[in-house]
Amino acid sequence: MLDFRPVIYVLGWITCAMAIILCIPAVIDILHGDLEWEAFIGSGLVAAFFGGAAIVGHRPKGRLGLDIRQAFLVTILGWIVVGVLASFPFLHVGIGITDAVFESVSAITTTGSTVLTNLDTLAPGILLWRGILQWVGGIGIIAIAILILPLLRVGGMQLFKIESSDTSEEKTFNAMRTVISLVSIYFVLTFACAILYLAFGMNLFDAITHAMTTLSTGGFSNHDQSFGFFDDYRLHWTATVFMALGAVPFVLYLRMLRGKADALVIDQQVRVFIGFLIVSSVLLALWLMHQRELDFLTALTLTSFNITSVVTTTGFASEDYTTWGSGAVGVFLVLMFVGGCSGSSTGSIKIYRHIIVFNLVRIHLRRLVSPNRVIPLRFNGKKVPRDVTDSVLAFLTVFVGTISLFTVALTFMGLDLTTAYSASITAITNVGPGLGDVIGPSGNFSTLPDAAKWLLSFAMLAGRLEVLALLVAFDPDFWRT
Repeated sequence: MLDFRPVIYVLGWITCAMAIILCIPAVIDILHGDLEWEAFIGSGLVAAFFGGAAIVGHRPKGRLGLDIRQAFLVTILGWIVVGVLASFPFLHVGIGITDAVFESVSAITTTGSTVLTNLDTLAPGILLWRGILQWVGGIGIIAIAILILPLLRVGGMQLFKIESSDTSEEKTFNAMRTVISLVSIYFVLTFACAILYLAFGMNLFDAITHAMTTLSTGGFSNHDQSFGFFDDYRLHWTATVFMALGAVPFVLYLRMLRGKADALVIDQQVRVFIGFLIVSSVLLALWLMHQRELDFLTALTLTSFNITSVVTTTGFASEDYTTWGSGAVGVFLVLMFVGGCSGSSTGSIKIYRHIIVFNLVRIHLRRLVSPNRVIPLRFNGKKVPRDVTDSVLAFLTVFVGTISLFTVALTFMGLDLTTAYSASITAITNVGPGLGDVIGPSGNFSTLPDAAKWLLSFAMLAGRLEVLALLVAFDPDFWRT
């Protein structure tokens, strides 16, 4: 029988951590003279009570250990517990439980879809809370992608086990040292981003919150105009660079710090990722110059920012790119399926899966001509095991099927096809804004039916957990001894 005690124990520590984090926006509101601090303190006390009870009541007698089923449960329930706890402060800004859960799940999964309006008038504590949730969600995603999903063999992520590294030093890394190193790098990049934002004209509060939502590739802004609120192109280029940095495998930063200076350059998925961003940005800039009679630098700034935002699943918008014409809308719809690199804070399909599928198709075509030809599938110069390709293909099948099911379900809830389809995509890929007048870059999810918001909240969690990690809990064999 599945032993839930270690699972509840770990969830207790996660809940207590949330209680501590809830104190940060409370302090900001106290200093600012807003009564919203009471919501954060109250939520923190509730989290501390239940978290402490879970720790005391389920403390293991020996060393804590999790088998594969318990690891799946911790991964799934951890995101759900944090999403629910994080929703409590949102109840105090005049929205119901449905909208509060939607906003918190969107934040912690770094999706960036929002139901809040008049952001410019909200108390600083709640704006900071949105940024903190995305920042914490970003590092949580990175840690899970590097430490847990490879061990759970989800979606081909077993290709990126840390212990398979070439250097003996990295083979001896334990999980705690890895997490500390990841958090340190994440913090330094966030700090650097905030400093540049501040230097180029943002106020201190905007610089801090936007730095957190940039590195986490989350996309929440303090303003209804999103990043379009800021006119200085230096800010747009800074965001573009740091969104891309947040979409790079963080384990490569570790390798660079340990002496492999060319770790980013030699990695295949990083080269494809950066190359794709450059080519697509330049081509769309040339097209935009023709459509709107812009100079090349202005057009390139617009396309680079918005393309990088969508590809990295950040969700910032410097302007409503759906007004660029039908061709641009089609391009951005496709870009939602791209994603960043494995081991980053991004969502969607991710570059390495595109590379593997592309090579699989190329090998299949060659075998049609030469059936007896032996062509090994390689990634980063290494032969790809069969179980990795099976996992990738299973992921893509479930990924596309899930989008289809959610689209049909949303149409039965009264949404038009464009809104339903783009909402399903943006939720599962964790991009943020959808397409159309309702949920497009200049729109908002607040007008959607409550049932649709609950369904999309589930979709955001499914996308963040790479779909398969959540789907496994619905398999009856998972619960059998």
